Amino acid sequence: MNHIAVIEPKTLPSLVKQAATQLANATNAAEVLEARDSASIAYDAAKRAARLAKAKGAHDELIAAAHRAQADALEIEAMAKRRLADEYDAAQERGEVRTRADNQHVPDQNKLSPQDIGLTRKDIHEARQFRDAERNEPGIARRALDARLAQGLEPTKAALREAVIEAAKQGLRGSGFSGSTNRNPLYEAPTEAEKAWSHVYGTCRAFAEWGTPENLQLAVRGRHERRDDQSRNIAAVQRAIAALTEFERMLDAH
Repeated sequence: MNHIAVIEPKTLPSLVKQAATQLANATNAAEVLEARDSASIAYDAAKRAARLAKAKGAHDELIAAAHRAQADALEIEAMAKRRLADEYDAAQERGEVRTRADNQHVPDQNKLSPQDIGLTRKDIHEARQFRDAERNEPGIARRALDARLAQGLEPTKAALREAVIEAAKQGLRGSGFSGSTNRNPLYEAPTEAEKAWSHVYGTCRAFAEWGTPENLQLAVRGRHERRDDQSRNIAAVQRAIAALTEFERMLDAH
């Protein structure tokens, strides 16, 4: 992936934003796969940017920004994997994709295999792990990534996978499991209030990093280039501004 080497750090939020938009707009498994791949590209670009910054002795803030982009890309990739697990399982229930039982007999040519839709069995297994971990400990992926960032560590795919697998195992053991566990205390389930705060600062941080004068100007131009009715989208932006203004007032009051 030679193109990664020429990606400037300031463009990383745009890559992450692109992947997030793709996932938000995805309506089928193929589009979710595209979003997952875009998030993976953003992660690789951020990882390369962080390593180059370290090699050049860049300021810590630049390295930290690249690590945040890595974390955000990994979160989007994790979300895409969870959706893929749901999409795949639903397709099996509808009889569109072969099940394990189908594979024990002569394959039904009317049913798709994982390879037919661009997945390996390893992809499916991992996607289900991410999905099950999130069900067992909501917000596990974001908390694992934030824990790495808070410790000044690089948020890697391996570290996230380790946290996810542990959470998935906890779910399989069930609440009645009484044996010993190596569960990381950093991954305790957050309260509803903590999840709300994470949502607010995560959304704001992503927008603040993306919202350079150039990008904002580009967005204004894009709004005028659109030919469809933008009144509802403009209203959504105005509501967001009003909500943030009210939230700022609440923060100042406390």
